[in-house]
Amino acid sequence: MTDIRSTAGLAPSTLSPTEVPGTPQLSIIIPVYNERENLRLLHDKLSQTLGRLGRSYEVLFIDDGSIDGSSALLREIADSDPHVRLLEFVRNFGQTAAMAAGFDHARGEIIIPLDADLQNDPEDIPQVIVTLEAGSDVVSCWRKDRQDPWLTRILPSHMANWLISWISGVRLHDYGCTLKAYRRDILRHIRLYGEMHRFIPIFASWAGARVTELPVKHHPRRSGRSKYGIFRTIKVLLDLITIKFLGSFSTKPMYLFGGLGFISFAVGVLLAAVTLYQRFFYEVRAHRNPLLLLSVFVFFVGVQFILSGLVAELIVRTYHESQGKRTYILKETNSSPVHLGQDEQENRIKGV
Repeated sequence: MTDIRSTAGLAPSTLSPTEVPGTPQLSIIIPVYNERENLRLLHDKLSQTLGRLGRSYEVLFIDDGSIDGSSALLREIADSDPHVRLLEFVRNFGQTAAMAAGFDHARGEIIIPLDADLQNDPEDIPQVIVTLEAGSDVVSCWRKDRQDPWLTRILPSHMANWLISWISGVRLHDYGCTLKAYRRDILRHIRLYGEMHRFIPIFASWAGARVTELPVKHHPRRSGRSKYGIFRTIKVLLDLITIKFLGSFSTKPMYLFGGLGFISFAVGVLLAAVTLYQRFFYEVRAHRNPLLLLSVFVFFVGVQFILSGLVAELIVRTYHESQGKRTYILKETNSSPVHLGQDEQENRIKGV
């Protein structure tokens, strides 16, 4: 198991920080897209496993625009089981959007996403909860003995996981496993876009969460067809660039653009110096030397980087100041903001 800590500022989500009386302790989030053949058996396995826990729970299915009859079957299941809730999208928005909708509507203090294809085993849920409650904020599961094609699924996954771990600094073996567990408070600081649901442990770790990895079982797909392909790796890599930028430069973009600008300036000056050296020592005329044109081009690229950094700084400051967003996250405090009036301080403490 891996326990990693780090810090960063993240934007708040639409999850309500207040608890509604009578809400369940556990929320199981299941995105569904054309999985009709697996849904009945999945529901039965979940009911058996969760019923033995002795805790209140809900199972939240998010139908991501299925066209195979999954919606009708999910309505039947929801009508017959009071623990089941159903969200239906008007069309297919993707797994990240389905996951975000599940997080927004989940009511439990422990939130556990799960795939609908039965490759994740619902019987692993109790051990995931035990691991979370042993002192973690996030439990990221690892399909150690993965039952998928090696060339098209396992090999690209190994390469992507190594690259993600190296760039993010959060060392995990398996970012792609949907089965995870989160404390509700952690998800309040996370927004999801693109294909970024797999990067939630990174966001959480940067926000100061304790992340633990847990090996779990993995089964071959029983029926239906996988929605993932090797080309999805490209999307993951592009999202990884975004993740790195948000984690390192979201509040100081000038450090990135300015650094690139000064590197371009240095290269331009160096090329100009080489041009002058060749002119006076080798009698290479400047107007015939391509290095002169290249040095001017690189120098102006540096100017563009600097100007882009200034624009990015204006955008970032406008983003934070116009919405009253902070560049930090407090764990707890026993003091009131000094710039607020007494009434405002009391309302802030009460969460109004």
